[in-house]
Amino acid sequence: MGACLALCSLASCASCLCGSAPCLLCGCCPSSHNSTITRLVFSFFLLLGTLVSVIMILPGMETQLRKIPGFCQGGSTITGFENQVNCDVILGYKSVYRMCFAMTCFFFLFSVIMIRVRSSKDPRAAIQNGFWFFKFLILIGITVGAFFIPDGTFNTVWFYFGVVGSFIFIIIQLILLIDFAHSWNKVWVGNAEDGDNKCWFAGLLSFTFLNYALAFTAVVLFYVYYTQPDDCTEHKVFISLNLIFCVIISIISILPKIQEVQPHSGLLQPSLISLYTMYITWSAMTNNPNRNCNPSLLSLVSNISTTEPSADGTPGQVQWWDAQGIVGLVIFLFCTLYASIRSSSNSQVNKLMQTEEGGGSGGEGVVGDDGILRAMDDEEERVSYSYFVFHFHLCLASLYIMMTLTNWYPPYATTQAMQSGMPAVWVKMSSSWLGLGLYLWTLTAPLIFPDRDFN
Repeated sequence: MGACLALCSLASCASCLCGSAPCLLCGCCPSSHNSTITRLVFSFFLLLGTLVSVIMILPGMETQLRKIPGFCQGGSTITGFENQVNCDVILGYKSVYRMCFAMTCFFFLFSVIMIRVRSSKDPRAAIQNGFWFFKFLILIGITVGAFFIPDGTFNTVWFYFGVVGSFIFIIIQLILLIDFAHSWNKVWVGNAEDGDNKCWFAGLLSFTFLNYALAFTAVVLFYVYYTQPDDCTEHKVFISLNLIFCVIISIISILPKIQEVQPHSGLLQPSLISLYTMYITWSAMTNNPNRNCNPSLLSLVSNISTTEPSADGTPGQVQWWDAQGIVGLVIFLFCTLYASIRSSSNSQVNKLMQTEEGGGSGGEGVVGDDGILRAMDDEEERVSYSYFVFHFHLCLASLYIMMTLTNWYPPYATTQAMQSGMPAVWVKMSSSWLGLGLYLWTLTAPLIFPDRDFN
């Protein structure tokens, strides 16, 4: 009897996994929109793959697996059994390349399938919002197949795919931060004006001052630790240029002409963007192969040099984890979550990200047995976001995760003396400049083209 009940319960779960997004998460997300839940589940797939990649690249993981008898080639053996698993492939940066390759292929496949889906009445919308169990099986199948890809040109070619994809994703991160800062400023100013409560203005002023203070502190630290009096010319140029650009966008954002066409423009947005720009600058400088201009964080806090060879002449241990990589992962998590739940009121950002202001429309919530309104289909008339753009965004995010977890190390370098190259530096710096240009465009476009509707 208990077995029959268990089978019935399992069948119920299986039907939910094969059904729609509201069925899958209705108990956790009451009164939610179908479009939001779908994006959250796909984002969960991405975060799950990221977690697996993090586990695979953890320091010492390969050493521990080699201790398992009969598992890794070249490791401990068991009489009568041959070690079949190549731990060099399933662990380390090679595993991250293959895991992220699988996630990229998975999301790219769905981006192609979902081109020009207009509403949930399209048959392809059912694939987007349901069949989660089969999607998970597809992702697992692609992942398993990726680990059978032989070494050689794959790693090198995929590295350059990661560089290009990360360049685009960094720009998308800045667009999302612009949108977040715009929404944040609009909501708090609206609360202050409607409720006549000056605490909202005080909060805006405090966060604006904090962002600028952190950005200015970062500039000072960059000049102290990442430049030398007779060296590091590139770093001096990068820091100075980005400092000048941040000052320029801050001044432009509060000009009277800009305020006329952009009533919600203020200093909060450029302060947050300036802080993010300084992070990108720091991240770029930490990829400089010149160790005189790129001291590790460990050497700064403990006065221990991590760049000199050891006493026996072997290179030092490769540092897979560093501060800029951890900060990058945190920003990635924030942007991924925000992209999944956002409903922007900024028309320019909506045009760039292919989303609809205020979400889709149509459909009514489903009332459960407990009387609570459950998730609803809000896309019967039109989709609230572009399925194609959303999946392509996750595709680029997979490439960004790959480059972040591997510290932008080129795969053709020896694993004992891996270091990033100047291409990684230029990719990050150019993406920061392009992102600043996009923000400047959002400020000046209504002024340059007064006949066009940007509201």
